[in-house]
Amino acid sequence: MMSIKHEITVYNSLSRKKEVFKPINEGFIGMYVCGPTVYSDVHLGNVRTFVSFDIMYRYLLHAGYKIRYVRNITDVGHLLDDGEDRMSKGAKKDKLEPMEVAQKYSNGFHHMMSIFNTKKPNIEPRATGHILEQIEMVQAILDNGLAYVVNGSVYFDTLKFAKEKESYGQLSGRIIEDLIAESRELKNQSEKNHPSDFAIWMKASEEHLMKWNSPWSVGFPGWHLECSAMSTKYLGKTFDIHGGGNDLKFPHHENEIAQNVGACGCSPANYWLHTNMLLMNGRKMSKSDGNTISPDELFSGESPHVSQGYDPMVVKFFMLMTHYNSTLDLTDDALKAADKGYKRLMEAYKVLNALETKATSNTADDEINALLDQAFADMNDDFNTPKSLSRIFELVTKINSFKEGHIDINTLSNETLSRLRDDFYALVFDVFGLKDASSSNDQAALDGLMELITDLRQGARENKDWGTSDKIRDKLSELKIQVKDGKDGTSWTFN
Repeated sequence: MMSIKHEITVYNSLSRKKEVFKPINEGFIGMYVCGPTVYSDVHLGNVRTFVSFDIMYRYLLHAGYKIRYVRNITDVGHLLDDGEDRMSKGAKKDKLEPMEVAQKYSNGFHHMMSIFNTKKPNIEPRATGHILEQIEMVQAILDNGLAYVVNGSVYFDTLKFAKEKESYGQLSGRIIEDLIAESRELKNQSEKNHPSDFAIWMKASEEHLMKWNSPWSVGFPGWHLECSAMSTKYLGKTFDIHGGGNDLKFPHHENEIAQNVGACGCSPANYWLHTNMLLMNGRKMSKSDGNTISPDELFSGESPHVSQGYDPMVVKFFMLMTHYNSTLDLTDDALKAADKGYKRLMEAYKVLNALETKATSNTADDEINALLDQAFADMNDDFNTPKSLSRIFELVTKINSFKEGHIDINTLSNETLSRLRDDFYALVFDVFGLKDASSSNDQAALDGLMELITDLRQGARENKDWGTSDKIRDKLSELKIQVKDGKDGTSWTFN
């Protein structure tokens, strides 16, 4: 494990304060993050959450921890306000089977996560693949007297739980009286003993598309149940970190805790971390009033809310500029500033790699090392990316001063220059997960040119113009590019 200058602290939503992070098993971390409900395209608010937890994951890996990162796929049970299953609604809208909808939007989600250069979780369980575990958890809650059955549906008894365990509402800060006012008027609401009770198994109607046999009825699990069952299966009854968007704090995460305690008498996670809301132009994103933009529209610029398209790495850099636990306001001006900052950062890295020192003295070492130490200390302080970035940009100024001769590069020792290169790369590329978009653009241009060249050569071959075909092949060979002709077409590789 690398030597961390300071202890890592995190803001624990459960205690509402920063705490020193101490994993259950030294050197190992179990982390569960609530994933997408795959009935539609992933939106930018979701992207911000998953990018934020990816950076936490990357930093903890960089710190030397071994991590089991579990992020689920919700493909059943997440209801709309009218009580309709989101997956069923998506299936009806797209005229597809529910599992086709789940696969379609899972693929889209994974593609978007790849665009933002996030690491894959170690395990990505689906709710539909864990129905048995959810049924077993419902039975355990019933056996412990904290749920009841009505007409084939099973409801969690929040009043009894609150009285016996005195922990319901601890995460969200809500009390039972608040829950009465905020409980939704869903179908079968009259079946409940109390308005704040929630379904952990629901009897399905005849026309419901997704349903399974259970001891109580043919039905489907409640939305909150899947995360309780799957986190327990893969991380144990109590694990280290549970994360998600702030909008999940209530009712989803609150009910998760209740279910876990109701089933096994133990709270699922020691540290609850939540990302905050993504705004646009100072307001909550909303399709109804047009105050919304999709990731693809942001990349292409085809939206009235932006004056140009922005590279995904610029958007990611923009997200880094605000702490994950603070609201983030998406504006065109802020994105333009992020575009300039990102390009300056990438250019500084190229300059840094070209610097050389004769190590005649080392008067600049202390300042460079102090900035690097502080950049890591900021990440140790609840993954504070904006503060860490500010230290990096102080280093960018130093790097440019070395290049331009404002500071003599020979006041920097070779050892410190080597550390600067290593740590700069580690933070910017390994931890923040940024990529050099210019390199990506260069590769895209090369791919496009090679596609054109191979098409021209294929046309020459079809016209039996062997002279042109061979000339193209030979010229590419001189450039160390090997062309291979096969039954599926022409491919190329660098020698």
